[in-house]
Formats: sequence, structure tokens, C-alpha cells
Amino acid sequence: MIIVEKSEYSISITGHAGYAEQGKDIVCAGVSTLVQTLIQSIEILTQDKIEYSLSPGKSVIKYRNPSKSSQLLIGSFFVGIQMIAEGYPCYVKIISPK
Repeated sequence: MIIVEKSEYSISITGHAGYAEQGKDIVCAGVSTLVQTLIQSIEILTQDKIEYSLSPGKSVIKYRNPSKSSQLLIGSFFVGIQMIAEGYPCYVKIISPK
């Protein structure tokens, strides 16, 4: 299962969907695409500085004081992740701060 966890200054994505074999897993591919698009969008479309690490089974994006543009991009990322989680609830879980 992929766990997407949002905190005040970061987004952490861990695990593997396990929906299909490696290279054919559409759930993993969808989540990976959203993660990579968020990173590139913030870097290209805003002046905000982020730190990130991408590795198999774990991605972390760290930010401080995101601009309104970055907040919008992060919000859009979560719209996409929520859609995947609703379509594949056994494979993606979102954890938000309380």
C-alpha cells in the first residue's frame, strides 16, 4: 500500500501499491506521475525552494512558507491523490495532520 502523509512542512509518500507487477502497476504509475509533476511544477512555475528525495518506495518533499502558487500546486496534487485513493482504496491511503 502507498501511504501519502502530509505534515505542516512536508509530504511523504512511502510504500508500493502492489496493484500489479512492477512496470505494469497503474496505481504506482499514477502516484509517481503526480509526485514528479508537483516537484517540477514548484521548481519551474514558482520561485519557492523545496528539498526532495526520490527513491523506490519513498519520496519526500520538504518546503517552508510556500507561496500561494505552491499552495495551489500542492492542493492540486492532493486532488489527484484523493481521486486515486478513492478509485483504489486498498492501494493508497492519505494521512493528514489532526
